[in-house]
Amino acid sequence: MKSALRNRGMSLFVGVAVLLMATNAAHGQRRPHGKVKIDGSSTVAPITMAAAELFRVQQPRVQVTVGISGSGGGFKKFLEKRPDLRTDISDASRPIKPAELSRAAEVGVEFIEMPIAYDGIAVVVHPSNNFCESLTVAELKTIWAPGSKINNWKDVRPGFPDLPLKLYAPGTDSGTFDYFVETVVGKAKSCRSDFTPSEDDNVLVQGVAGDRGGLGYFGFSYYEANKARLNLLGISKGESKPVKPSLSTIRDGSYSPLSRPLFVYVNAEASQRPEVKAFLRFIFTDAKRIVEHPKVNYVALSDELYQAIWSRLENRVTGSVYADPRNKGKGLPELYGGKDE
Repeated sequence: MKSALRNRGMSLFVGVAVLLMATNAAHGQRRPHGKVKIDGSSTVAPITMAAAELFRVQQPRVQVTVGISGSGGGFKKFLEKRPDLRTDISDASRPIKPAELSRAAEVGVEFIEMPIAYDGIAVVVHPSNNFCESLTVAELKTIWAPGSKINNWKDVRPGFPDLPLKLYAPGTDSGTFDYFVETVVGKAKSCRSDFTPSEDDNVLVQGVAGDRGGLGYFGFSYYEANKARLNLLGISKGESKPVKPSLSTIRDGSYSPLSRPLFVYVNAEASQRPEVKAFLRFIFTDAKRIVEHPKVNYVALSDELYQAIWSRLENRVTGSVYADPRNKGKGLPELYGGKDE
C-alpha cells in the first residue's frame, strides 16, 4: 500500500511538474539555459561578476563566465573573425575606439552600447607614505610622460624625501590606462614604459602595497576593497583644492578629471538569445543594487538614465554615440537621453 501511495504521489508530482512546464512554455516563461560569455575590463568586471553571482541563484541553468583581459583585449575577443569564438558582452572602461569600430564593420558585428556605472580612477601610494597627500594633474603628467626621468620622490616636489619612485599601472590593453594617459598626459598611448603593468588590478594593489616608494592607479572599487593596505591621494587641477575619489565626489563630478563612465557592449545578435537577454534584463532591472553593492562600490546612474539605456537594447539601437568625435566629453544624459540624479 505504501509503495502504491508512493508511486501515486510520484506520478502526481511528475504530472504537476509537466503541467507547470507546459503552462510556463505556453506563457513564454520557460527558464533560459545556455552560456553567456563576457570578457574585457578589470574595472567593469566586479559589476558583471556580482551580477553573474546573483543571477545564478535565479537562473541556475545559465552559465555566465567573466574574463579579464582589459578593455582592448575584450574588444579583440568581441570582434573575433570567427563567430563561434566571439564573446557575447564586452566590459569596457572607455568608449569603443575608431579602429575597433572599423573592425566591427569589417567582421560584421553589430553591437549595442550600454553605459552601466560611473567610476573614479584612484591614485594610491604605500601606506607608510606620510609625505604625499595629494598630487596635481601637472605633477602626474611630469611623472608619467614619455621619456620622464623622474625616478625618485625628491624630484616630484621640493620637500619630498630621497626615496626611489616605483610605478604601477594597468597594461596598455586596459581602458583605465587609455583614459588616464589621455586625460593626464594629453595624448593616447603617450606614456613612459618603465612601469610595472598588469591587466589585473589586484596585482597592482599588491605591488603598491609592497613597495615603500610605490605609486599607482586603478579603479576606485579596488582601492575600496584594499583601503587598509594603501593611502589614497587627492588630485587637483591648477590651484584648485585637492579632491579624493569617493561615491559622492564621483557622483557630483567634483573628482575631476579622473572620473568616467563604464560600459558593457552587447553583441546585437547574441542579445536576442533568451539567456543573454535574461542576464541583461537582470542587470538593468536591479542596476543600482548591483553597481553599489559593497563588493562593487561604483556609482549607479539614475533610474531614468538606466531606462533610456535599456530602451536601446529593446529597440536594437546599434553603434556608438562616440563615433561622432563631437560627442567626446558630453554627459551621458545628453548622449543617451534621460536625466542624472
